Amino acid sequence: MQWKKAPTELVEFIADKMKNVNCDYKKMFGYPAYFIKGNMFVGVHGDKLFLRLSDVDMADIMKNRGVAAFEPMPGRAMKGYAVLPKIVYSDNKLFAEWLDKSITYVSSLPSKGKKLK
Repeated sequence: MQWKKAPTELVEFIADKMKNVNCDYKKMFGYPAYFIKGNMFVGVHGDKLFLRLSDVDMADIMKNRGVAAFEPMPGRAMKGYAVLPKIVYSDNKLFAEWLDKSITYVSSLPSKGKKLK
């Protein structure tokens, strides 16, 4: 499977949104992703932006038109992750609301320790 290069605007958009968030950056699947206490909560995959949400928030956001489960590979959805359409993340207030829910949820999860090699 061939990966698409992430659009520069999307990479810069999410980097800008993360400036004031206490999080770590690293690449996942070759794309930018952000982590809190070792737990991934937002990132880019190809030309898509995804967020990690609680089960309740996931059920709520899936009611929005264009929102889909995050599947880094077709048919292999990652539980608790939603792909946001541009109409959601281009609305600053709406995106900030969902990003805050993601940060709150992931901050409540136990910290992932460093993996031993």
